[in-house]
Amino acid sequence: MRSYQPDLTPPWKRSAPVPEVPAEPDLVVEEVATGFCGAVIRCEKTAQGPTVTLEDRFGKHRVFPMEPRGFLLEGKVVTLVRPGPAGPVRPTRTASGSVAVPGARARVARAGRIYVEGRHDAELVERVWGDDLRIEGVVVEYLEGVDDLPAIVGEFGPGPDARLGVLVDHLVPGSKESRIAAQVTGDHVLVVGHPYIDVWEAVKPSSVGIDAWPVVPRGQDWKTGVCRALGWPENTGAAWQHILSKVRSYKDLEPQLLGRVEELIDFVTLPD
Repeated sequence: MRSYQPDLTPPWKRSAPVPEVPAEPDLVVEEVATGFCGAVIRCEKTAQGPTVTLEDRFGKHRVFPMEPRGFLLEGKVVTLVRPGPAGPVRPTRTASGSVAVPGARARVARAGRIYVEGRHDAELVERVWGDDLRIEGVVVEYLEGVDDLPAIVGEFGPGPDARLGVLVDHLVPGSKESRIAAQVTGDHVLVVGHPYIDVWEAVKPSSVGIDAWPVVPRGQDWKTGVCRALGWPENTGAAWQHILSKVRSYKDLEPQLLGRVEELIDFVTLPD
């Protein structure tokens, strides 16, 4: 019979136990060694031991071994384990990929704002980031074009406690938009943009059910040209509502737009 051997390791050298968390689908964690953050897609049993597949907000997948103390959940070290047949209710995510906060109330609006070019841009941002923006107290307004942006910034009066972020369509070097952006960019104003002619193009074609966005000849209204090329009725308002209805989460948007909106939200919510 084996005799009992006491653990003589000093208490201050012993590793504190960490909670075991079932790797339920959609649970958002960060892998400790690499810093990769993503939602659980699946767990698998391999010859080397159990693994978990994570998907980040840009749709990239990575597989990690489910090692003890291998992940962070809301900043705390945990050990992921394979979920049982009757695991706890899994957390849900907002359309932007953030962890949902059940019962959270909208924060009182900040002085800072995010401006986008038009109504379609504002509706798309609301569709994907609306829950996040309400919790952060960030209001989104639209400009109906960037020509008046310098005057709007001047009237707004941005400062340390009232930052202004602006999302511009087709912000490419040498464009009119880039010249206007250069006039207003400063410590408390951040202007970013995506390369698309219109925010319609920031929706993945596969989500809309088309192979690609059509190339519209110069001199022709782009949205009307898209409707003609795709055989849709030349009603751009109805076409946009059709496109918007296909956007269910960040996975339906191109990374070039995702990164810019996240950048603006971070900018206007920085501590004073």
